[in-house]
Amino acid sequence: QVQLVESGGGLAQAGGSLRLSCAASGMFLSINAMGWYRQAPGKQRELVAYIPRGGSTIYDDAVKGRFTISSDDAWNTFWLQMNGLKPEDTAMYYCRVITTRDFWGQGTQVTVSS
Repeated sequence: QVQLVESGGGLAQAGGSLRLSCAASGMFLSINAMGWYRQAPGKQRELVAYIPRGGSTIYDDAVKGRFTISSDDAWNTFWLQMNGLKPEDTAMYYCRVITTRDFWGQGTQVTVSS
């Protein structure tokens, strides 16, 4: 079982920055992939950024060049650095971790004002 604790959301102005964190704890062998997703009101949850262990990072086109996903060496904590924020980035952001199962964080709200 994996517990995910997210932090770092909040209110930012357009053009500003926020850094989201996701800390994984519990009993698990290894994390095979991790990612950040977001869901705006009335919309489906969508991929923002994704790292498979040993693979290439994937970004949604809407955030390429502005957002960066990273992790610590132990793959227990990972982050989403968000620069150049836009009002359309406003959403609930969720971290996701894949071991032999799929785990999701509780979500952290990001609101970007124009």
